[in-house]
Amino acid sequence: MREHNGSAPQDQSVADLVKQLTEQTKTLARQEIELAKAELAEKGKKAGLGAGMFGAAGLLGFFAFAVLTACVVLALGTAVAPWLAALIVAAVYGAIAGGLALTGKKEFQEATPVVPEQTVETVKEDVAWTKQRAQAGRR
Repeated sequence: MREHNGSAPQDQSVADLVKQLTEQTKTLARQEIELAKAELAEKGKKAGLGAGMFGAAGLLGFFAFAVLTACVVLALGTAVAPWLAALIVAAVYGAIAGGLALTGKKEFQEATPVVPEQTVETVKEDVAWTKQRAQAGRR
């Protein structure tokens, strides 16, 4: 393989070879960074599009739920006064929301403190084991 300066690698000094290697490594690193930027930009566009679609789906789901709620109120309104039908639906939703809030609170409390307790314990054990081995090695 011929190098860019016209001499074979075995004819070049170590300093020249190291210099070429450094330059080639810098070029390769720059090219890899540019490739990563391009790839991340493409993935970012797709992620943004996906997030927008999720948002639109959530909004349409909310509207569908609102229309379903109106349907339930109107259906109940045939059996009881319309204001009572709306009150019943609101009370049911309030009960469901309260149940979800209590369950969410319980789950949140189980997740706190946000410290990986098992990992902390194993790291402490690893440190103790390393200290023990280091002391044993000194003897």
